[in-house]
Amino acid sequence: MKIIDMRSDTVTQPTPEMREAMYKAEVGDDVYGEDPTINRLEQMTAERLGKEAALFVASGTMGNLVALLTHCQRGDEVIVGNRAHTFVYEQGGMAALGGISPYPIPNQADGTLRLEDIKKAIRGDNVHYPRTRLLCLENTHNMCDGAPLTAEYTAQAAQLAHQHGLQVHVDGARIFNAAAALDVDVRDLLKDVDSVMFCLSKGLCAPVGSMVCGSAEFIAEAHRSRKVVGGGMRQAGVLAAAGIVALEQIAPRIAEDHVRAKRLAQGLATIPGVQVAPVQSNILYFWMTDADSKTQDKIVERLAEQGVLVLGRLDGRFRAVTHYWIDDEAVERAIDAMRKALHLTRS
Repeated sequence: MKIIDMRSDTVTQPTPEMREAMYKAEVGDDVYGEDPTINRLEQMTAERLGKEAALFVASGTMGNLVALLTHCQRGDEVIVGNRAHTFVYEQGGMAALGGISPYPIPNQADGTLRLEDIKKAIRGDNVHYPRTRLLCLENTHNMCDGAPLTAEYTAQAAQLAHQHGLQVHVDGARIFNAAAALDVDVRDLLKDVDSVMFCLSKGLCAPVGSMVCGSAEFIAEAHRSRKVVGGGMRQAGVLAAAGIVALEQIAPRIAEDHVRAKRLAQGLATIPGVQVAPVQSNILYFWMTDADSKTQDKIVERLAEQGVLVLGRLDGRFRAVTHYWIDDEAVERAIDAMRKALHLTRS
C-alpha cells in the first residue's frame, strides 16, 4: 500500500532530477569558500530573492538562529509573535545559545502582528531594559493556518521597525508558498526586510538545507555565526545541488500544492463532524466538532492503518500538508480514508 504522508512537507523525498544532480555535483571545501555548487546556489538564491548575498545552512532552525545571532548581541531583545516558530518550536535557542530575550506579542488570525503592539513592545532607552534590536515575522505562518503575509503589511511593519532603529528578520521557511498564494514575485515580499531564511527541504522538496539571505555585510558576519553553531559542512555541494534543482524546477510549480490543499479541504468539509479552517497555502488544519483528545489519537491511528499520515496537534487540531509527492489521487484517497476512520471510531 502506497503511504500518503501529509504530516509535513519536510517528508518529501528528492526528485529523480535532484538525485542525478547530487550524484554529479562538483564539490570543494565550503568553509574555505571553495565548493562551486554551494557558491552557485548562494548566488542564485540572492538573485532570486533580491538580496546581495546568501548562505547555505543545514536547517531552518539553524538558519533562524544564525540570523538572530548575527543581528543581536547577548542581552538584546527580539519582538516575535507568540505563535511563531522561532518562539514556540526552536527550543528557546535564541535565549539558550545567544542570550537573546524574546518579547512575544499576540499573532493575529492572519499571522500578522498588530503595528500598535509592535510599537508598544519597543523598549525605551532605559538602563533597566534590554535593548530592542530586532523584529521577527513569519511568512507563511504555520500556526495561523499557513497564512501568507502580504508585501504591503511587511513594508508597514518594516518601516515602523526601521524608524525605531530595529532590523527585521523573516522566518520565511515557506516564503515561496507565500509568493504563490499571493501571486507575487518573492522579491516583493522581502524588499523591505533585512534578512530572511527559507527552507529548501519543505515545499521545495530538497532533502536537506535552508538559506539565509541579506546584505553582503550581514552574510559575511553570518558565516561566523554559522561556524560557531557547527554549521561548517565542508563538501556539502552534494546537498546544495538538490537546492539548485529545487529553485529551478519545484518553485515554479508550488501553486499546484495549494490547489490540492483546497481540494482536500473541500472534501473533508463534506464529512459530518469535521470542521475545516480556511486554506491559504499548502497547510490545512481541521478538527472534529465532537472529539476529545483520545478520539483524536484514534483517528490518527485509523488513518495510518489506511496508509494516510496526518499530524495530531496538542490544541486538538489535525494538520495535513500537501507537497510535490501528493497528487490528485492521494487527495481523494485521504478524503475517503477520513470517512472510514470516523465511521470506525464512532462505531
